[in-house]
Amino acid sequence: PVCLRVGAGSAEEETAAPGRCLSLLPWDRFSAWLHCVCVVGFDLELGQAVEVIYPQHSKLTDKEKTSICYLSFPDSNSGCLGDTQFCFRFRQSSSRRLSLHCMLDQLDRDLPVSLKKDSAYYYGYVYFRQVRDKTLKRGYFQKSLVLISKLPYIHLFHTVLRHIAPEYFVKNEPFLEAVCSDVDHWPPPVPGKTLNLPIMGIIMKVNEDTQISIALPTVHEVDLFRCFCPVFFHIQMLWELVLLGEPVVVMAPSPSESSDTVLALVSCISPLKYCSDFRPYFTIHDSEFKEYTTRTQAPPSVILGVTNPFFAKTLQHWPHIVRIGEIKLPGEVPKQVKVKKLKNLKTLDSKPGVYTSYKPYLNRDEEIIKQLQKGVQQKRPAEAQSVILRRYFLELTQSFIIPLERYVASLMPLQKSISPWKSPPQLRQFSQEDFMKTLEKAGPQLTSGLKGDWIGLYRHFLKSPNFNGWFRTRRKEMTQKLEALHLEALCNEDLLFWSQKHTEVETVDLVLKLKNKLFQADREHLPMKPDTMEKLQMHIDTIILALPDDLQDILLKTGTT
Repeated sequence: PVCLRVGAGSAEEETAAPGRCLSLLPWDRFSAWLHCVCVVGFDLELGQAVEVIYPQHSKLTDKEKTSICYLSFPDSNSGCLGDTQFCFRFRQSSSRRLSLHCMLDQLDRDLPVSLKKDSAYYYGYVYFRQVRDKTLKRGYFQKSLVLISKLPYIHLFHTVLRHIAPEYFVKNEPFLEAVCSDVDHWPPPVPGKTLNLPIMGIIMKVNEDTQISIALPTVHEVDLFRCFCPVFFHIQMLWELVLLGEPVVVMAPSPSESSDTVLALVSCISPLKYCSDFRPYFTIHDSEFKEYTTRTQAPPSVILGVTNPFFAKTLQHWPHIVRIGEIKLPGEVPKQVKVKKLKNLKTLDSKPGVYTSYKPYLNRDEEIIKQLQKGVQQKRPAEAQSVILRRYFLELTQSFIIPLERYVASLMPLQKSISPWKSPPQLRQFSQEDFMKTLEKAGPQLTSGLKGDWIGLYRHFLKSPNFNGWFRTRRKEMTQKLEALHLEALCNEDLLFWSQKHTEVETVDLVLKLKNKLFQADREHLPMKPDTMEKLQMHIDTIILALPDDLQDILLKTGTT
């Protein structure tokens, strides 16, 4: 069994799934984790081609298959001899609903950003093998085993592939069937639960244990320090660029370095969700290639990871370019590299560094640089360096977001203004100027010692996709909270007494409205006290039973919309 802790959640969340959601169909458990498994090979006449899709009933559009083909092989044969692992992300062509999991949708809402499934995109986790083979016309064996999933569990799926891919290349299809059958026996990815996940006879577990063969500290994290090492002195500026949703290109020597670096950038503003597009590995065959390389409009808000040298020419008009050399964990920290102006890009083609004319809003934090440098000198393990860096980014993001959280919470109407007989009150409007006034007394200086133009950073952030995404989510949560409080207020009223003082028409109207509210509360998983729904249903039943028989029959049969 593989034991895996997917996220922190309460015991109630684990048992809160409504029973009707759990009627599992064949392949439902598999679908909770993976959409499908693909094998991509190289055909001399056709080029890259999807040779196998498993399970066979899995649906992929032609456009999705084309994306998988091109993204599963290193772009511009970059000498990736041997085995290479990397990750890509591509747009889903059409929306499909899986038969499992109104339960999982509910749980997904409560997960931290790093574990939420991606609704409009798929992740592809790749294990690519290229070895010399004289028996083949091309002289090389080239094949990729690819896991397609909506889940950003990078560490988990890379670990699974490391275990199964080498054996698959020897045993082929029957082995793949056995792997998929194992995954179809996995329990759903439920937050807060340690899960047993069998996969071809090995044990992976989160906590140390004498019985295990592989320890997985997390399911989603990349090695942060290793990724940021080549641009070590610019981590804070990169954090600002990601926070503001600026267009960034990562140019790397291989897909694994490209995808790891892009994923590290996206994760550096956690727990804030990165709301723009990001492509851990992007090729010239991508359907968005023309849109991203055109010079007639400003580059979109996206982080692209590329390896083809051709991009150095086609993307040199982008405002921020991060060049990564071979990622190694050096015995010494790279020497300080100045930020280079973009005009130098062609001449300094291969040198690692950050090419931009962006001027950071905040002064550089010398403490974190010294702390990590000291770690290298003292041969501190890379994992420990990554933990320090992750904590630094987390504290920086929290210092930035807490004043926004505090201000948005003040837009919530007071609970005493909620009347059961009126519609729930509206949230007050977000005012940029009112928010800015709060920063003097309750700004980031309360939790961060960093000096700089915080006001300028906030003004820029409020125009960014990350702010829009964050505020949309907060507004929805608060509106749902108001709906829940309104329902609780209704529950505390004597609705039967009310109905006896009103006409039958008004009483029927009330019953229909209450039924509709119950339906919506269930569908949207409103954050209510556990017994509110039952109480409301009892109110409805009591009112119906007090009505004449003919109306009772009609109301008991009436559904809701």
